[in-house]
Amino acid sequence: MTSDITKLFLLNVVDSCSVWNILSSSIIYQSSIQAGCYYALTNYVSYECLYKKRKWKSEGAIISKLEKEIKAKRFTNCDITIDDLQEIAILENRKNLGKGELSSIVFAKKTGQAFLTDDKKARALAKEVLGSELVQTTPHLVGFCFYKRYLLDSDFNALIAEHKASLISGWGDLSRFFQDVYEESLRIRLIESRHEQ
Repeated sequence: MTSDITKLFLLNVVDSCSVWNILSSSIIYQSSIQAGCYYALTNYVSYECLYKKRKWKSEGAIISKLEKEIKAKRFTNCDITIDDLQEIAILENRKNLGKGELSSIVFAKKTGQAFLTDDKKARALAKEVLGSELVQTTPHLVGFCFYKRYLLDSDFNALIAEHKASLISGWGDLSRFFQDVYEESLRIRLIESRHEQ
């Protein structure tokens, strides 16, 4: 495990894959709200999530949920300029990333916020541009929520079942990573409880 699940930046610039992974699980999303998380979407990501046509059966429900959360100001649309996208260091290292991921990395850098993604290529580039401490994933979020007890042990099986039921064709199954961070949260809490005695 490369991330420290005892810490989480609560303000995150998110790409479309992390939006879908977070919102497709009411358990993950509600625990993130309890933890105090807020999410920023660039206009590119907002377009990808709200308007780009897909053939997923759960698409309509997730779009409606995102629209509701934008109105509740837990997801915020943010403007990015053409000048931002011209940043040479990012464009030279594109690694075949889409405009949503690129704009999110640029906006995270510009605003000093963390970038939350579940895309491997986007994560690799973001670590180069932002530093690894400002790059987070949905499993990192889940691990933090278990560690801080926004998610309880009794939530684990339901979280996995909900995630597997909502898997979208072409998107990776994060279950094994959720298992890893859950076990890591147990390990850390056990060590901490021994130090308290």
